[in-house]
Amino acid sequence: MPTVRTLVAAVIVTAALLSTTAPAAAATGPAAAVMCDAPTGPYQRPLEEFLGRPVDGVQSPEDCAAVQAFQQREGLPRTDGYADLATYRAAVVVLARPDPNAQGRCPDLDTRVTCVDMDRQLLWVQTGRRVDFGPVPVRTGRDSEETRPGLHRVYWRSKDHVSTLYDVPMPYAQFFDGGQALHGRAGDLYDGGGSAGCVNLTLKDARALWDLLDVDDLVYVWGTKPGTDD
Repeated sequence: MPTVRTLVAAVIVTAALLSTTAPAAAATGPAAAVMCDAPTGPYQRPLEEFLGRPVDGVQSPEDCAAVQAFQQREGLPRTDGYADLATYRAAVVVLARPDPNAQGRCPDLDTRVTCVDMDRQLLWVQTGRRVDFGPVPVRTGRDSEETRPGLHRVYWRSKDHVSTLYDVPMPYAQFFDGGQALHGRAGDLYDGGGSAGCVNLTLKDARALWDLLDVDDLVYVWGTKPGTDD
C-alpha cells in the first residue's frame, strides 16, 4: 500500500505536468486565431470580396484570419494574413482553375500551346480544350519593356542560362521571341514591378514547364500587364 509521502509526491508530479502541458494545448485552440494581427494590405478589398468578407478595405481580426487561412491552404510563403500582391495573385489563380480559357483568348489547337495571359498575369498549357499545366502566376515585362504579344514558337532552351545583357540567372529558360523567354526567378516573383520582357515564373513552376515543353512548341501571348501602357 502506498504511503502518504508517496501519494503527496505523485500529486506534486501530476500538477507539474499539467502546468507545463496545458498552455501548449491552449495555443493550438481558438485563441491562436487572435494572434493574426497583420495590418490592412494593398489588396485588401479584392481579397475581402474573394473570401466572402464584408468589403470595406479595412483589415479586421476576422479578415486577417480568413486571409491567413487562404495563404496556408495555398501553401504561400507568407502566412501572416497580410493582403499583399502575391496573395491576390494566388486568388486570381484559384478563380481561373476551373477553366483558365473560359474567354477563349488562347487558341484551341490540336497541338500544345503555352498560353500567357498578361491581363491576369497567368500562364497555362493546353492541348485543344485540355489543360496540361497550370494556371500559374507569372510576371511579364514592365512598362517600355513589355513582353511581345502574338503567336511564337520555342526556338531555344537553356536550362542553366545566365543573361548576357543583365548578368543574372535565367534558370529553365525557353526562348520564344527575340531574346524573350519563359524562365524561373528566384525569390519574390513580384519584386521590381515587372521583367525586362521575359515571362517570369517561380522556380518550381519553371522546372515543371521545362519538363513539359520542347523546341517548336507554340507560345501565345496576349493582353496588357496591369500598370503598363497599351
